[in-house]
Order: sequence, then structure tokens, then C-alpha cells
Amino acid sequence: MADSRFFERAGPFSLAELAALTGSELRGAGGGRPIRDVAPLETAGPDDVTFLDNRKYVGELSRSRAGAAFIAPGLAGRAPAGMALLVSPQPYRAYALAAQAFYPLPPLRPGRAATASVDPSATVPGDCEIGPNVVIEGGARLGARCAVGANSVIGAAVELGDDCRVAANVTLSHCLIGSRVVLHPGVRIGQPGFGFAPDPVRPVKIPQLGRVVIGDDVDIGANTTIDRGSGHDTVIGPGTMIDNLVQIGHNVRIGRGNVLVAQVGISGSTVFEDYVMAGGQAGVAGHLRIGKGAQIAAQAGVIADVDPGARIGGTPAVPVREWLRQNGLLRRMMTKKGKQ
Repeated sequence: MADSRFFERAGPFSLAELAALTGSELRGAGGGRPIRDVAPLETAGPDDVTFLDNRKYVGELSRSRAGAAFIAPGLAGRAPAGMALLVSPQPYRAYALAAQAFYPLPPLRPGRAATASVDPSATVPGDCEIGPNVVIEGGARLGARCAVGANSVIGAAVELGDDCRVAANVTLSHCLIGSRVVLHPGVRIGQPGFGFAPDPVRPVKIPQLGRVVIGDDVDIGANTTIDRGSGHDTVIGPGTMIDNLVQIGHNVRIGRGNVLVAQVGISGSTVFEDYVMAGGQAGVAGHLRIGKGAQIAAQAGVIADVDPGARIGGTPAVPVREWLRQNGLLRRMMTKKGKQ
């Protein structure tokens, strides 16, 4: 159970309501039975709903005391007797929707803290929540129902769409942000990109004259940085999920629905097409194109274009099967050397 000091729970919800909300098929119980919370397999009780998405945890399912579980059709027969089943081809997604229902975002508290500084030329609707020590500079425009956390700075002429959540200590400049965007603590967007011309005496900085343009429904993790373009814009496509401590360089273009895990670094002018996934600490060189649906393994070093749908790993990155063969060969060589 989530700590009530930090999380406010809604509900209860009936099994029928959860089935309708998640598009699941209810099996093994009446639809009127109430469910009061979500919980992992190991800790769930009779009033909780859990999920099974990975066959690795079938054993935990058999021992679970959960009253209900989201589960894939092929695993429904492995559930213990008496457990109500919410059968879905995407049980983890279904569980996520249920968890959102039980734990919605905290409601806004419209108003401005006394210590907030809002320029008279900024547009801040009355239904926004503006926290302590927030600075909103001239010409900035916030959409309806936005929240801005303590000590954040919304730079001059920055625009946010409706229903954005900006956490504490966020800095925004030279950017246009869509609706329903979530920016976690410490995010920095729109700072100058790393651009300079080599010179025998010292590098000569190149003015960074582009913007950052972020689509709707983007989620950006804590302490992530996104540089503005040097001439072209840096673009983050709608529905993209960016983890903590990610660095996105100037002129990068990220497509729709990308997933970038912690400490990914993307160098300038590289293009990620739609639905690319990059594992933690992957590094991508500049001026590359990563094709639609490509998957980049954790700690991969990408120095060449990647075909659509490709799965790559290693440094320099190669197709995953080749990478695994290389690792296997290296292990055998080291084992043989150790025996000599």
C-alpha cells in the first residue's frame, strides 16, 4: 500500500469498472466486487489488484493473495483459485491505467504564492498554480490549468500549453511547449547548445539562434537538459518519454513516442524517427539518423545511421546478435587464456 502521507488514493472501484476502464475481460468473479488498491504480486491482499506481465514471475502469481490480477490470456490458467482475472493482451498497460485511477495527479490549487514574480506582460490564467519564488518573465504565456513549482523560472516569451506540470527548480528559455507536458525537478530546456568554431588561440562560440519545440504529452525526467538549436530548432515529438539525466544536443529531432532511458546522450543534429527506444547510458554521435522503431541497448555507442526496426548494442554499436556473438567469443578467449 502506498504511503498515505505522500499519495492520496481514490476509489474503491468495482471489478466491472476496472474492466471497462482498462479494456480487460473479467473472469472468475462478479463485476460488483470492490477493489481498494493496486499492489505488487508479493504484497497484494484480497482487496488489491495486481498484474503479471513476465512469465518469470508465474511462481509469485501462484503464491499471491491478490483479490484480482491483470493477466495475459496465455497465463490465465496459472492463477490461483479464487483470484478474479482481468484478462488483457497488455496487462502492464492495463495495470498502469488502473493505478492512474487509484492515484490521480494531485488537484491544482489555483493561485500565486506571495513570493512569486510574474511580469505584467506575461499571460498566466487564473486557474494556474504558481508556487513560491517562481519567476515568470515578460511575454511568457501559460495555458489553462498549469502548475509551476517552487523556484522555477519561465523565461521571456516561453509558451506552455494547457495542463502542464512544471516541478520545482525547472528553468525554461527559448522554448515552445505543448499541452499536458510534465517536467520533473531540475529540468533545463532551451539553454545554448554546445557550438563553437575551432581556432588556434581558443574556440569561437557560435550564437545559438534556434528554439526547443516540445509536442503534447511529453514527460521529461529530473535533471534532463535539452539544448536549443543553433539555427534549426531542437524538436521533441508528442508522447515521448524521457528519463532522468538525459542530454539532448542542439538541432536534435526526436520523433513521436520515443523512450529514452537515464543518462542517454544524443549529440547535435541527430534525428530519431518515431518509436525509437534507447537504453540507459547509450551514447549517439551527431548528424545520424536512427530509423523508426529501432532499439538501442544500454551503454551502446552509436556512430553510424541505424536502419528502421534494427536492434543494436555494443561499442561501436552493431546488430544485437553480432554483439552477443562478439561477447561470447571474447569470453571464450579470456577463459582459454586463463587456463594457459
